[in-house]
Amino acid sequence: MKIKKLHDWQVSPQEAINIQNKLKNKVILASPYQSLEEIKTVAGCDVNYEKKSAIVQAAVVLIRLKDWTIIEKVIIKKPLKQSFPYIPGLLSFREAPLLLLAFQKIKGIPDVILFDGHGIAHPRQLGLATHIGILINKSTIGCAKSLLWGEYNEPENLKGAYSFLTDKNLKVIGAVLRTRKDVKPVFVSSGYKINLDLAVEVVEACCKKYRIPEPLRLAHYYSKTKLH
Repeated sequence: MKIKKLHDWQVSPQEAINIQNKLKNKVILASPYQSLEEIKTVAGCDVNYEKKSAIVQAAVVLIRLKDWTIIEKVIIKKPLKQSFPYIPGLLSFREAPLLLLAFQKIKGIPDVILFDGHGIAHPRQLGLATHIGILINKSTIGCAKSLLWGEYNEPENLKGAYSFLTDKNLKVIGAVLRTRKDVKPVFVSSGYKINLDLAVEVVEACCKKYRIPEPLRLAHYYSKTKLH
């Protein structure tokens, strides 16, 4: 997968914020797909930090959407000490370098990629999904388990119910989606080259029987799998 080199990763937190402010002008939300039926493959990716072994491990799992069959998976790791510190709003500088190495190794080309993080539902409209989407020029979606930015009303307690996530100017920046009844919702936002309506459809279609979409659930599992 071709990856653009737009900046360095070894930067200070303030430099990282400056990079985000510049890159947000490159965000495209228009999707190359007109409907869910055009999307055949979806990838999920996740990063796990193992403090005891001082290792950080990333996994990218590519599945066929119609039956959730795993087409391919890539797992890669590096020493934890090389990672950018954890700072809310700057997650991409911590996780993207390793995820991009995994994307370089994957042979299949996913139609859409799900991230355990945010897209434009971010203080500078440049969460993990958006940042990587710009660099790899693929349709990406943020699907986070917790809120980073914005306000919302709790959606109905029904599978598929959602409410809009808005910023301080009441602009819609995402959706708060209930993927199952009686579970906490997830926070869905467009990352890159996908609109919010289709992003919500993709996340719903990827939910098998768990709160978390299957590509992300599998990526989380493999990001914690010990490599020998």
